[in-house]
Amino acid sequence: MLSHKKVLVGMSGGVDSTISALLLKKEGYDVEGLYMKLHSKPGYHEIHQARAQKAADFVGVKLHVLDLQEIFNEKVFRPFIDTYAEGKTPNPCALCNRSLKFGEMVKFADKIGADFVATGHYIKTDGKYFYEADDETKDQSYFLFYVNKEILPRLLFPLGDRKKSEIKELAASIKGLESFASQSESAEICFVETTYTDLLKDYVEVDRKGDVLDMEGNVVGEHKGYMHYTIGKRRGFSVSGAHDPHYVVDINPQKNQIIVGKKEELACNSVVLNNLNLYTDEKEFDTTVKLRYRTKAVPCHVIVKEDKAYVTLQESVFGVATGQAAVFYSGNKLMGGGWIEDN
Repeated sequence: MLSHKKVLVGMSGGVDSTISALLLKKEGYDVEGLYMKLHSKPGYHEIHQARAQKAADFVGVKLHVLDLQEIFNEKVFRPFIDTYAEGKTPNPCALCNRSLKFGEMVKFADKIGADFVATGHYIKTDGKYFYEADDETKDQSYFLFYVNKEILPRLLFPLGDRKKSEIKELAASIKGLESFASQSESAEICFVETTYTDLLKDYVEVDRKGDVLDMEGNVVGEHKGYMHYTIGKRRGFSVSGAHDPHYVVDINPQKNQIIVGKKEELACNSVVLNNLNLYTDEKEFDTTVKLRYRTKAVPCHVIVKEDKAYVTLQESVFGVATGQAAVFYSGNKLMGGGWIEDN
């Protein structure tokens, strides 16, 4: 029995975190739950905190509540707004995982004397590296590349070797948890109600018409405001006399301009990364890299020099956006990654 080992489980009120707490308790851990108040979306926490409490009561564990709204605003929300304002594409989930879910949560675990921290993420770890989950359709390793490697030995992921369908079936089969199995789930950014541009409008001027330029710098059309666009987007702007599809190739936020070109002009063969978080000490290595979530990893050569990684891609990738995460994989092992600064 592991009854002397205390684990703090992040409980959101969803099926994944509820089943995670239940599984850990059955394994003999001393389980306590934590509901984290992150963003400040009106009405959100009233619903989800009540669900988390219901889940904790069912599992038979104490539920702590931690208000992290100020830290979330500073570490995740404001950078989200600022990144779009800079004409880049943010990845708020990776920032949240590092600073809050596996940052502030670990600090709280220390306060209550918990040996381990667990969540309902679909990912695996051996204490040194992360590994992709067995359920490829739910794998969340891309969003956890930025987690501090020092805390990996303390992390538990009960769902890493399970399928989402199994988890829902398990919840549906347990009297009292049936409603958790049928809850609707959002795969979108948790604090975005409709679209990211609707959210941005409360903080920055989004709808400001500007020029569309071709690759030679000629004005060829009009757009509705540069923050409506990310690299690779092909709709929502005009290009006079164009017969072929045109894509956003670059964004100039200072002049409120977008630069467009044909698909071949989106091709990217190298990237420079900053703010690295690597689980390997190697300074030069061959591996594969994902430059967006839900894309396939492509072979690459990496040279790490002075806190930056210079990545040469072995095959072209289209639609690479600055501000996004580049995540390295060796097979199903996560090697870490960084943030795309240039390509």
